[in-house]
Amino acid sequence: MTALSDQPWWFRHPYVAGEPALTASPEVPAVSIVGGTGALGLGLAARLGRAGVPVIIGSRHARRATAAAEGLSRLVPDGRFAAAENSEAIRGTPVVILTVPFRNQLQTLGALAPSLREGQLVVDATVPLATAVAGRATRTLSVWQGSAAQQAQDAVPNGVRIVSALHTVSAARLADLDAQLDEDVLICGDRRADKATVAELVRRIAGLRPVDCGPLEMARIVESLTPLIISINVRHKVHAGIRITGLPQ
Repeated sequence: MTALSDQPWWFRHPYVAGEPALTASPEVPAVSIVGGTGALGLGLAARLGRAGVPVIIGSRHARRATAAAEGLSRLVPDGRFAAAENSEAIRGTPVVILTVPFRNQLQTLGALAPSLREGQLVVDATVPLATAVAGRATRTLSVWQGSAAQQAQDAVPNGVRIVSALHTVSAARLADLDAQLDEDVLICGDRRADKATVAELVRRIAGLRPVDCGPLEMARIVESLTPLIISINVRHKVHAGIRITGLPQ
């Protein structure tokens, strides 16, 4: 039997507002969200929490993470949410979801590097939007490695693997728990098993369907769909998504 002292911090310690500790479950392991106080991070946390996935909200400032987790606990009373500074939030979680702006991606990954462990999976939702240099949200920046996801793979320690996903899902619709989702999540990665892990997580959110789009190098194409979606949303005043037709059920 594993000793209590060997369990990750989120299993040992009480979570926000003095509620019971998050329970470790081999069927539903906890997921940490770095940048979890942002729009996409909060929306994902709410949906995953409602689906029964324990979520650790990470932020550069622990107080902001705690405030976000408390708000999520009120929004999703049955959810299990914890909060910590980023490097502490990722300890002991097999999957880390990165939801920070492109301008903060490398700095964030550099700060996380000492805490990342071989075998951890980082789901990168970063889009190299031109807003990082005061440009338009309907334009992207060139990335030397080919994509933000490939840049992330170069930035993490050896043995930590990157999967690209969640670029075209509306943060606003995720956060609106009354909104019915009906769209695809395009997933890119170099290992089939890693993509299957992310796909299983995506399937837990009602209305989202994971689609394997091939190796990580395909992320450069998927990331470029975000400014297209932004342009459509602005023009038609909607929260559009992506749906791939012709796939088997």
